[in-house]
Amino acid sequence: MSLASAWSVALLGVDGVLVEIEADIGAGLPGLQLVGLPDTALSEARDRVRAAVLNSGEAWPVRRMTLALSPATLPKAGSGYDLALACALLAADQRLPRERLRDTALIGELALDGRLRAVRGVLPAVLAARKAGMRRVVVPGATLAEAALVDGVEVHGASRLREVLAWLRDPCAGLARPGIRRLPAAAVAPDLAEVLGQPDARWAVEVAAAGGHHLLLTGPPGTGKTMLAQRMVGLLPALSAEQALEVTAIHSVAGLLSADAPLLQTPPFVAPHHSSSVAALVGGGSGRARPGAVSRAHRGGTPARRGRRVRSALAGGAAHPTRGRRGAAGAPRRGGSLPRTLPARARGQPVPVRAS
Repeated sequence: MSLASAWSVALLGVDGVLVEIEADIGAGLPGLQLVGLPDTALSEARDRVRAAVLNSGEAWPVRRMTLALSPATLPKAGSGYDLALACALLAADQRLPRERLRDTALIGELALDGRLRAVRGVLPAVLAARKAGMRRVVVPGATLAEAALVDGVEVHGASRLREVLAWLRDPCAGLARPGIRRLPAAAVAPDLAEVLGQPDARWAVEVAAAGGHHLLLTGPPGTGKTMLAQRMVGLLPALSAEQALEVTAIHSVAGLLSADAPLLQTPPFVAPHHSSSVAALVGGGSGRARPGAVSRAHRGGTPARRGRRVRSALAGGAAHPTRGRRGAAGAPRRGGSLPRTLPARARGQPVPVRAS
């Protein structure tokens, strides 16, 4: 019997929980069993990991193998555990040094040919790994710039499984490291000075932005309601470093970050369609909660067009979450919590939503 363990991160909303992956190889009929409340995507990791290991030039153990993800009572969702599963198995088969896995969190999905694919939520996962005391984090190369936003932890990027295995066997082999952090210039928000006339509406926008109040804009089409709402974000103060990471983490979970601009430095403005569903507005979904428009506009703003149509959606789906800074989105048992703090703007009829 041979036992080894590796570490990865589970996401609950934008909060990460360190997950220990134990691999046991013993006598019995050859096969691989995965335990620890995996979802469908994680259960299918058996086939992905086996193909990736074989196509990376490694031998697959022909024995009875068990992979346990702890804490066992925490539901695990997604394919971001693949890399940690493969390394734990090979360490249990005594083909990787186990001590190299003790302080290393491994995040990434494996393709059948051994490539390491990007996953959503890398930034909050690295933040959780640092908080748990991990010294190193290995992520897919495509998300290296995003992971490098976190200070206090060594971040490495890899494009293939064989690169990670070579680095674990020999630290001198080296993996990709973040370069000098050069953040792009912050996006310029629309300027309220571009609005001519509408002195009363301009004054109302300024007061709402200064105090974080809700704002109701009424009037016939073409009078500038949307134009004024878009320029309200430009009056909000710039995000602090902590707030920028908080907002960026939400967009990371939503899969909306780009490698060219991994950090959001200005308050976001999200304009959902007037026919958006409850899930599109407040987020949720089965398994891992996906941020809705309200959460993506955290620290920024969002307009609620045609208040009567979205009244039931907002009152029923977002009344409780918006009472505090953080609220449960989707299924509270599994989805986790998503922050939402913003001054809301409504066009049309008032929307009865409790202020954040």
